[in-house]
Amino acid sequence: MASDLDTVRVLRALFNDLPRAPQGLSHEATMDWIRRTMTDYPGGDLAYTLEHITRNSLLDIVLRLREDGHLKDDAAFDQAVEQLSTPEGRKTFMDWVINAQKSVDATARLLNRAKRAWSEPEPLFVADPVAVNRFIDDRPTGPGAMFTEFSMRDDAREVGVFDTEPDAVHEFDWGFIAEEPGAWNIYVAEIWRKGTVGHFDRMLGAWRLETTHALPEGQLHAPHVPPGLTEDIGITRFCAFTLHAKTNPADPDVRRWVGEVFITHMLPVMAARALDENYDFPARVMELN
Repeated sequence: MASDLDTVRVLRALFNDLPRAPQGLSHEATMDWIRRTMTDYPGGDLAYTLEHITRNSLLDIVLRLREDGHLKDDAAFDQAVEQLSTPEGRKTFMDWVINAQKSVDATARLLNRAKRAWSEPEPLFVADPVAVNRFIDDRPTGPGAMFTEFSMRDDAREVGVFDTEPDAVHEFDWGFIAEEPGAWNIYVAEIWRKGTVGHFDRMLGAWRLETTHALPEGQLHAPHVPPGLTEDIGITRFCAFTLHAKTNPADPDVRRWVGEVFITHMLPVMAARALDENYDFPARVMELN
């Protein structure tokens, strides 16, 4: 196992350039200092939180590699600690981790192709037409059981995504949509329960597959997307997926398309593919991400 000294060394390297509260402050003064620091951080409090999450993830990776990877070698570990002490070094290390993961993913895709024929998962859910019509009519349900479950999760609270309640919440039996000016943020219960972070790219890949590419069987499956409606990865709002409308409020025809086409037909298939760890997205789709 990594020693306490190893942990301290990595912590110091990773967090040496982030501001630290002055010694001797009362609890109230410390909390006030933290709030000011997060607000003043480039990009605001969300960027500050994401930076902390990223560096804590790096801490976990390095300590795991120290225990059972190539960083068991003291010289390699010393070099990694030195590398992580600078922004450039952290970026280089992160790029290495990402490329290593891509190699693992590519190997997994090859294994999936070798072990079985292509198969499509069943749609994750069947949309309730009453709930869909309520969304189309712009009649929010307000926060309910799904919103409460998600907002009480440790990861959601750490990111602070709902420190301020969204403009409108539309609840469904599969999750909820948080609506804000010009955007619909999609939260799918099965995705957040399995880990939102691991599904950002897969949900975007599922959208690309639905809207711009032929399926492996060669059948074109590209529903017309209304002009001005664009997709976005869910990182910013810590959700499964985001749709942006060109206008605020959204054009009624665009809202109807989101309800009748996206929620009813596309989202159940997209979510099922994203959640199926054996589902092999074509490489050309994932490269777009």
